[in-house]
Amino acid sequence: MRHQFHNLFFRSLMALALAATVFTWSAPAQAACLSSSQTRQAVASGQARPLGSLRVNGQILSAKLCERGGGLVYVLSVLNNGNVSQVTLDARTGRRLKSS
Repeated sequence: MRHQFHNLFFRSLMALALAATVFTWSAPAQAACLSSSQTRQAVASGQARPLGSLRVNGQILSAKLCERGGGLVYVLSVLNNGNVSQVTLDARTGRRLKSS
């Protein structure tokens, strides 16, 4: 139980750190991405899931929360088996929208 709490705490801290960092990685041109403070507000208000709660295959290298099609999406750069790919997730549900 204590180990689970520490694991959850650590993951939450990592998610907050990633969400609070302004990444230099650029998102697709059609998406207007939020600032760090806007990202924190979106997560706090329930408009977006915390980054640490998202499930992706691989390690998230960078992340941006962006407006697209009237909603919010996470645009992620993910390392998996030595390959880096771009993954887009619905920020509210965590559902994968596309990857490249």
